Amino acid sequence: MQMGNSAFKPLSALTLLCLIALIMSSVAPFDRTTWWLEVAPVLIALPILWATRSRFPLTPLLYVCIGLHALVLIVGGTYSYARVPFGFEMQSWLDLSRNPYDKIGHFAQGFVPALVAREILLRGGYVKGARMLAFVVVCIVLAISASYELIEWAAAIALGQGADEFLGTQGDPWDTQSDMAFALLGAVVALLSLSRWQDRQIAQLTAAR
Repeated sequence: MQMGNSAFKPLSALTLLCLIALIMSSVAPFDRTTWWLEVAPVLIALPILWATRSRFPLTPLLYVCIGLHALVLIVGGTYSYARVPFGFEMQSWLDLSRNPYDKIGHFAQGFVPALVAREILLRGGYVKGARMLAFVVVCIVLAISASYELIEWAAAIALGQGADEFLGTQGDPWDTQSDMAFALLGAVVALLSLSRWQDRQIAQLTAAR
């Protein structure tokens, strides 16, 4: 059995899920510019996953996590992060001063890229040792998070007031720092909870090659 064939079904399911969600969310998003900015990573990632499916298929676990992350992004683009209804429910449950849905997004921004980076580094043999692997993965996640904050800064300069919905700071002067902290938390949780599961699926992929 070829590895590319083993990746076809999970990738097809991921793509179908994302396309349905994208179509539904594009009908009447809160702000069209914000929608494009928020779903852009999904529109970029899907073609890359298909282009590399034969040469470098991912584990089913990772495809599922990427799909869930895509849904988080699409929902955020539909309503804007500060206005996601589920976020208001969380705000009420936890007695928070702001809609926390954007923190879910940044947690996912750490959780899923950590697994992506870990899988690439492990399968490529780029890092030796579990501790060094975890360290490099966390560094990569923080670099991605910092890069995203720079993109938000550039968008704020380019769009002016039109960037408010994309930034979603909700008046929090420490929003950037807390966003990166949640990405760090997501990476640590991913490494602690899913590393062994991912290792088993990587071994299965390697054996099927």
